Amino acid sequence: MIVNDDRAEFKAHTEAQARALGKDGATFKRATETLTDLDRYDYSYLWTWMGLPIIQMPADIIATQEVIWKTRPDVIIETGVARGGSVIFQAAMLQLLGGDGFVIGVDIDIRAHNREAIESHPFADRVKLIEGGSWDDATLEQVRDLIPEGSRVMAILDSDHSRAHVLAELRAYGPMVTEGCYMVVADTLVGHMTEEDTPQNRSQILFKGNDPLSARDDYMAETDRFLVDETLNGKLVLSSSPGGYLKCVKP
Repeated sequence: MIVNDDRAEFKAHTEAQARALGKDGATFKRATETLTDLDRYDYSYLWTWMGLPIIQMPADIIATQEVIWKTRPDVIIETGVARGGSVIFQAAMLQLLGGDGFVIGVDIDIRAHNREAIESHPFADRVKLIEGGSWDDATLEQVRDLIPEGSRVMAILDSDHSRAHVLAELRAYGPMVTEGCYMVVADTLVGHMTEEDTPQNRSQILFKGNDPLSARDDYMAETDRFLVDETLNGKLVLSSSPGGYLKCVKP
């Protein structure tokens, strides 16, 4: 029996469905309400990657995996290290890609027990940690010094989520991201929520207007180097970062 190769048609269909989903406001609203309910159980804190808490929604983990596999960055910069699962996840992806790729994890406070967990992990040799304010001059100089010339660079901004801080990070790290790679603005979901629905069990409680999505919009008004990936973001309805995946389209 001859079976037709339908891979191109399947890809076109799923991409069209993702874009259609992204325009379905009613479904997005219901998904957001579900996430509000799940937050009572610290849903994003329940997952680990290779033994370390990753503190991410499953949909965001899969979306970031897709981006890394498709774009094959040499260096991934992440602001916000927390308990280490996210930098180890990215290091694992770079290990699968082969080569000498590594992750630069930046955090203003890398606690001793979290540093020990990262540095004793089997993928520790693909992680470089920098402790300091993410957009301080000294920190940025260290980051730039670690990036080999000609590297493909991706950035994930997941530290302080206030509007001013995220905008400062976008301005600092956006120029480091290379054409064809992505910059991910985490926690944009806050910008879609009412004050009533905004998660309260956080060390930093933010509301719409003082959030990463607002910072993204500010930055996108300043630059033409990035586009919002409508296909990828379209399917992020059970995600903390809908609209946060930006593709660099210019040198």
